[in-house]
Order: sequence, then structure tokens, then C-alpha cells
Amino acid sequence: MSKRNLHQVLFPAQKRILETFGNDLLLAAKRRGLNKTMLCERSGFDIKTVNKILVGDPGVAIGAYIKILGILGLETNFAELAAHDDVGRKLQDAKLLAGQ
Repeated sequence: MSKRNLHQVLFPAQKRILETFGNDLLLAAKRRGLNKTMLCERSGFDIKTVNKILVGDPGVAIGAYIKILGILGLETNFAELAAHDDVGRKLQDAKLLAGQ
């Protein structure tokens, strides 16, 4: 059985979002004066994994991304991602209004 290619699992727009996210992590590290070697030392990841994270590779486990966010002091941002569910709230409001 062949290993599935995770790059083909995402839609192009989703890949771009993940690539932007990786780039944002790289910029956040640079703003804090952290280089890739420092990220490796603090995370326990090898340079290959850190490089994959910083380019937004979809094959990297989400926990690895969170670990890097934690090193950068940004892990609370991750916790807020799904908290602002505008579409879900609009759907819920429409359902509530329809029941009146």
C-alpha cells in the first residue's frame, strides 16, 4: 500500500494558507531573535522538521506546530481559531429565527 501524499489532500487555497502560516511563524521567530537552530534546541525537533513547519508542510503533525507556537508565546492564538465561528453563529441564528 502506498503512502498517501499529504500535499494532494489539501485544496490549493488551503495549501497557501498553511504556507502563509509557516511563513508567519518564521517571521515571528525572527522578530524574537530566534533562528532555526534555537527553535530546534527549544522544541527538540530536528532541523528537517523545523524547516517543514516554517514552510507550512501539511505532513507535519499539528502538535509540532503548536509546540513552535508555544516557543514563540503564541499558543493562545491557536486556541482562539475556532472560537470565532461567524458562519456557525449565522446558521444558528437563522435556525432560531425560523422557529419563531
